[in-house]
Amino acid sequence: MLDDLDLFVAIVDARSLSAAAGRLRMPAPTLTRRLQALEARLGCKLLSRSARRLAPTNEGWQYYERCKPLLAALRQETASLDGTLNRVEGVVRLLAPLSMANDMLVPVWASLLREHPRLRLELKLSNSLDDLYSGMADLALRVGEQSDVSLRQRRLGEVRTILTASPAYLAAHLAAHRLLLAEPFERWKLRRRDGGEEAAWPAEPGLLANDMLLTRRLAEGGAGIAVSPLSICHRQLADGRLVRVLEEWEIATRPVYAVWPERRALPARVRAVLDALLEFSEDLPQLRG
Repeated sequence: MLDDLDLFVAIVDARSLSAAAGRLRMPAPTLTRRLQALEARLGCKLLSRSARRLAPTNEGWQYYERCKPLLAALRQETASLDGTLNRVEGVVRLLAPLSMANDMLVPVWASLLREHPRLRLELKLSNSLDDLYSGMADLALRVGEQSDVSLRQRRLGEVRTILTASPAYLAAHLAAHRLLLAEPFERWKLRRRDGGEEAAWPAEPGLLANDMLLTRRLAEGGAGIAVSPLSICHRQLADGRLVRVLEEWEIATRPVYAVWPERRALPARVRAVLDALLEFSEDLPQLRG
C-alpha cells in the first residue's frame, strides 16, 4: 500500500504518467495498472485523465495533500533509523557469567570502549536468561550446550575445568583434603584424559559458593582444593600461586556460546560486540579444549 501511495504522489508531482514512469523506472502500463488498483481499493477516482492533460480530482487533491507529508516524514525516519542501525553507538546490554566477564574477558570490554567511544556497555553479570527473553538484553554469554531453538548462537570455544591448590596447602595436607566448590559444579565427575575413565571425588565439599572467583581465591590462600575453569585460573597457574592437582584427570570440557533471540536482527552496535568476542576468543588458549 505504501508503495502505491508513493507512486500516486510521484504521478501528481510529475504531472504526467509517462514522466512519472520514467522517474520510477517503471513501464507506463504497469504504472497505470497499479494506479487503477489503488483507486479500486479506495473506491474513488484520484486522477482525471484526458488526451491533453492529467489532473487530480477533488478526492485526489485531498489524498495527495495528506499523503505527501506523511511519506516525507516516513522517508526521514527510515533514513534516521538506517543510520542508527548501521552506526556503532548507543547501548548494548550484555549478560555474562561473573567469573568469565570479570577476568578473562576484561580486555574485550576495554578494547570495545577504546575503539567505539559512542558505544555504552551495560554488563549484567548473571547466568539468568530472563532479561534476554524479555527484550531487556541484546546478547548473552553462556557455558554449556544451548538447546533453546528460540535463540541464535555462535560458539566461542570451550572451557576446561581442573583441580587446583596452592603449593603451601598441598605441602601441609598429604592425606585429608578440603574441597572448594562453586556452582554449577555441585555434581561432577573426574575423567582420565588418556582413556576416558571416570571417577567420583570421594570428599564432601568444605565450601559451596555461587562464585567461582571466590573458590579460586580461597585456594590461592591455602584453604583447600578448588574446582576451577582454566579460564579463571590460568594466570595463577603460570606464576605458581596455584598448581594442578591430579593433572591426568579433569572434568569434561563445556562449550561457550554467545546467544541472542532468534527473532531479533543484530544492529551494528551489537554486531560489533559479538565480532569482538569472536575475534578475541579465536586464539585464546583458555578457550581451547
